[in-house]
Amino acid sequence: MPPPFEPLTLVHVVFSSRLAGGELHCVDLANAQAALGHRVHVIGVAGSAVEGALAPAVRFHGLKLPLLRGWRVAALARRLGADVCHGHLGPACKAVAHARSAARVGTLHVGYKAHHHERLDGLVCVNRAQRESLPRTREGLARLIYNWAPERAASPATDLRAELGLAPGQLLVGSVGRLQQAKGMDLLVAGFKAHAPADAVLAILGEGPDRALLEQLAAGDPRVRLLGFRRDVDQALQAFDLFVSASREEAFPLAILEAMRAGRPVLATATQGPVEMLAGQPARLVPVGDADGLGRALAEEVARLRLLPQELRRVRYATAAYDRSHAVAKTLAFYRDVMLHRAAQAQRLEDEDEAFAG
Repeated sequence: MPPPFEPLTLVHVVFSSRLAGGELHCVDLANAQAALGHRVHVIGVAGSAVEGALAPAVRFHGLKLPLLRGWRVAALARRLGADVCHGHLGPACKAVAHARSAARVGTLHVGYKAHHHERLDGLVCVNRAQRESLPRTREGLARLIYNWAPERAASPATDLRAELGLAPGQLLVGSVGRLQQAKGMDLLVAGFKAHAPADAVLAILGEGPDRALLEQLAAGDPRVRLLGFRRDVDQALQAFDLFVSASREEAFPLAILEAMRAGRPVLATATQGPVEMLAGQPARLVPVGDADGLGRALAEEVARLRLLPQELRRVRYATAAYDRSHAVAKTLAFYRDVMLHRAAQAQRLEDEDEAFAG
């Protein structure tokens, strides 16, 4: 195993053509590791948006067809001389399990699934509940390492309030995330329509398979704006008076971290990640899956914010636990622990074979 100061050859794997939370984390981690002098590669889908977000020092390998991914990842990792092969999201972790020539690590961006994760040598848990609920029969290592909010690429200056035609006194409620059932955007639209004041506006940033459903739920209500995928998320967050996460399940929502970084008031459903992230923070949690309760809480928050001058609506959060450089350092230390653990296991098996042969 390389000594602690020697650069590693690291191969990240993520099978997605879009850039959402897990993909952004993979990209930013790879870029940070390359900046520290490690040899970093990313295996992904040919034509993926992931490739364009990587630093020049990170080499991208695009797979054109989804056939025999596990075998192809293993062969490529072996050819590259990978010390560590790190999977992001379930399908990638399943493929990484085949790369036996390297230390096999996966990040639980969503949650543990045996068929994706049980054969990996190491698991990165993004919240305490994940770490505590892992099967005790797993032989691999596990480490709690919080994600962070990656800095998004700079975008041309935009004024979202002007773009939406808002008057100075109107409050803007916003959410960021993929338009799919797990993110609960349907609950947000329903709750907003039922309880938000007539002059409030809801802006949802993101794209996904539920767009048609959300358009149907909005039913032409001019207050509900589906803005699609945006690159100016950080700037858009600055325009929000209230950020809402309506998710049905969430392990570690980067969008909430971004809202915290922007100093926006946060209203979130009490899913696994936000319960831990927002404990003791000046934010509000509501039950999961309750559109009416979410809508009532949203209306109360809007009424409260309306009474505050603009300069007092900014919120200060404690975010030291989500420091990028600290998390990158912990990840690299975990890689080396996993490599040592693998070496010790291999030596133990060798000793057992010699004892049996003797």
